[in-house]
Amino acid sequence: MVSPLVALTPKVQSAIATALGDDYREADPVLRPSQFADVQVNAALALAKKVGMPPRELAARIVDALELDGVCDSVEVSGPGFINLTFSDAWIAELLQDVEADERSGVALQATQNIPIDYSAPNVAKEMHVGHLRTTVVGDSLARTLEHLGHHVIRQNHIGDWGTPFGMLIEHLLDVGRDSEEAELLVTDPNAFYQAARVKFDRAEKAEPAGSGGDFNVRARTRVVLLQAGDPDTLALWRELVDLSKIYFNKIYSTLGITLTDDDLAGESTYNEVLADLCAELEAKGIATVSDGALCVFLDGYTGREGKPVPLIIRKSDGGYNYGTTDLATIKHRVEDLKADRVLYVIGAPQALHLNMVWDTARKAGWLPDDVVPVHVQIGNVLGEDRKILKTRSGKPLRLMALLDEAVEKARTVIDGTRPDLDDTVRATIARQIGIGAVKYADLSVAHDSEYVFDLDRMVALTGNTGPYLQYVVARVRSIFRQIGLDPIAQHAPLLLGEPHERALAMHLLGFGDVVAEVGDTYEPHRLAGYLFELAQAFSAFYENCPVLKAERDEVRESRLTLCALVFRVMTTGLDLLGLEAPEQM
Repeated sequence: MVSPLVALTPKVQSAIATALGDDYREADPVLRPSQFADVQVNAALALAKKVGMPPRELAARIVDALELDGVCDSVEVSGPGFINLTFSDAWIAELLQDVEADERSGVALQATQNIPIDYSAPNVAKEMHVGHLRTTVVGDSLARTLEHLGHHVIRQNHIGDWGTPFGMLIEHLLDVGRDSEEAELLVTDPNAFYQAARVKFDRAEKAEPAGSGGDFNVRARTRVVLLQAGDPDTLALWRELVDLSKIYFNKIYSTLGITLTDDDLAGESTYNEVLADLCAELEAKGIATVSDGALCVFLDGYTGREGKPVPLIIRKSDGGYNYGTTDLATIKHRVEDLKADRVLYVIGAPQALHLNMVWDTARKAGWLPDDVVPVHVQIGNVLGEDRKILKTRSGKPLRLMALLDEAVEKARTVIDGTRPDLDDTVRATIARQIGIGAVKYADLSVAHDSEYVFDLDRMVALTGNTGPYLQYVVARVRSIFRQIGLDPIAQHAPLLLGEPHERALAMHLLGFGDVVAEVGDTYEPHRLAGYLFELAQAFSAFYENCPVLKAERDEVRESRLTLCALVFRVMTTGLDLLGLEAPEQM
């Protein structure tokens, strides 16, 4: 199950060796699509200097040695030494028939690797905002894709579930009562609960009159000490906070269709017991030194203003630990315990310096060997119409659930207008699939490290490069097969490619396996999104120009139905790898 370019490359390499001798047997010709033919070979230009021969003459010798009977209808030398090849319809059909017979639709399994992926990472007792959208959506798509390629993916949701704020949160929970309506805010509106605790703490810090804060700040600090010391009662209260937040997280993940579960939680608290030993080891190895009371790592090449060294602080002057400490414990755990071959961090772009310092420290300590590759999948910002970071009108981070609710409402308006004939419950289901799919596709269809403007009206449109446009293609294929009472998965017939639009669709279908593999190698889901959009366009052109159910001959009808069925398989698989649902009808 290979694309035409992959299948053709060995034949071109063999022709080069035949024309020029064994010295060039390993020559790697550049094959790319051409406006004049299916593919253009750039071999002569690269080799001409080495053999001292004019490029066109060299290209002619390679053409003479090419054995492409049954593969190409025409082979021509063009321009300064290009070789233009036009594939035969029969060869394309033969390749596609192999893909059609493959239950994986041409996606080859790779040698299995252990790949922890760090993504989403919200904070306990805080609302997930739009800034969490991209790391969650991109990370989940990469997890799905790498699993589909045959890898053992270990999801790591590195939530913020430890630290000084928990003293204040626990005391506030005790003040309001664990069964109170305010405690329920941890599930429905975590920010409100957090802000109430913060206001009480700040008032107490300012020593305002009794009744406006009291000794809350003192109790909160005492509770932090108890928490870090492992006091059983305090830990039980901390777990209540985490459990309530898990309900909230899971509501978001369920709405978004994210594959993270409670089993994937690997928060900061996970590493609490190893941090002291970790710091001691770095200090004993001479990697970490005390500077102004804090334990720091100073690495070559990391300097700030005026050339001053930038430290990675791993223990603060008050004895507390920070992100640097837990992130070092994280990479150590993922290498030593999870046996990682590569580790993905789907985290905001501004964290690049911090991550590189953590990884370089881990390498220096011997915790990160050269054969384990850490990768920062950098996440860009989501912007509003003013091209600034998307926020509410009051300037606060936009709540993620509010944004998702708005997307579903917008999609409901669209589906109510286009399909008033459908049952209300059906329209509600489709609206959710379209609205959530629109948000996720808008995110995944652009490079993960770039910014994009959040525009709901454009996102939910049924035309253009949108999630609903791709979903509509699947619904259209389902409609075709519904008319004949057949499941598209059951359609298998010999493929015949007699029309240009059939051929164009077939050529595009052959590229699916290559694109999925490329996403696994580059960690760029937008490549798959772009492929699916182009496939949707190719199918639409085919559908408009090549009658399916009303084809003139039975064998042509069956062939076109098989093309439609393969489009269905590739589109539903591709959408699933992106994390989008495919509605039954639209």
